[in-house]
Amino acid sequence: MSSQTRKLSYSLAINEAFHQLMERDESVMLIGQGVKSPWYVGNTALGLIPRFGERRIIDTPVSENAMTGAAVGAALAGMRTIVVHPRMDFMLYAIDPIINEAANWSYMNGGKLPVPIVIWGVINRGGEQGAQHSQALQAMFAHVPGLKVVMPATPYDAKGLMIAAVLDNNPVIFIDDRWLYNTEDVVPEEFYSIPIGKGIIRREGKDITVVAISYLVPEAVKAAEELALDGISVEIIDPRTVKPLDYDLIHQSLQKTGRLVVADGGWKTGGIAAEIAALAAEKSFSNLKAPVVRVALPDVPAPASRTLEEAYYPRSKDICSAIRKLLNR
Repeated sequence: MSSQTRKLSYSLAINEAFHQLMERDESVMLIGQGVKSPWYVGNTALGLIPRFGERRIIDTPVSENAMTGAAVGAALAGMRTIVVHPRMDFMLYAIDPIINEAANWSYMNGGKLPVPIVIWGVINRGGEQGAQHSQALQAMFAHVPGLKVVMPATPYDAKGLMIAAVLDNNPVIFIDDRWLYNTEDVVPEEFYSIPIGKGIIRREGKDITVVAISYLVPEAVKAAEELALDGISVEIIDPRTVKPLDYDLIHQSLQKTGRLVVADGGWKTGGIAAEIAALAAEKSFSNLKAPVVRVALPDVPAPASRTLEEAYYPRSKDICSAIRKLLNR
């Protein structure tokens, strides 16, 4: 099978990125709780310990603050560290080393001290896990100067953005969604990276622009396919990076369509969707034919009931509904 046609799952694309990065650079290390356990990190760390040893693949106790602080210190000392939080909710314990330390060190040292760290947070939503195990906190980290935030939606991007994040000399928050782990896509075997801050058009259209993030990208594609049967042409933009955001790509699309729906798996108030809507009002107001519509989580904690989860989490039907309402105004 050609490298250009080989398919790989999202989780194994991340795993391949780790193998290639660690093979090329002995300073790359992975630290975090559960890196030995498929229950924590799935198969993203498969084969790393036998190949690279426990000095570079460090399984820690449940100590989010300590392990993140150690990873920041290692980055300051010259390592390229990846610290994994298998549940993004508990990154909150590590707010101090992430925001007070990693995000500020380079600035406070006049740009002379790089902080090459990837803080990898996994969103585990659904499955009746409830409010403390299902949170998507990307807007919180995107608010902080000094942090870049990437949210790949495809296996190809998961590998390319992980490589780009590790090679970056600045702190990068790499956020993935466990719902994407079994999705498959063409992923070249070659070592490649995707520029941080560069979005992509997933589907071209002329009637309405949908900016979709992370797991909502494939949901937006489903919605567009359904709406196409009714003659509605939907353009889908995947920012891939939510900070810095490729707003130029969104603006170019709005010049064509004049209508915008933003779909983000975080809460509605103060979220990434709100930021994109504000940018549209600030920079693309003259192109808008209708108000911007946000598809996001309601402003309540995640329920622990399967029936309520069906209503709580946005899916393709919610994107379809938002598009139809906007076009019918």
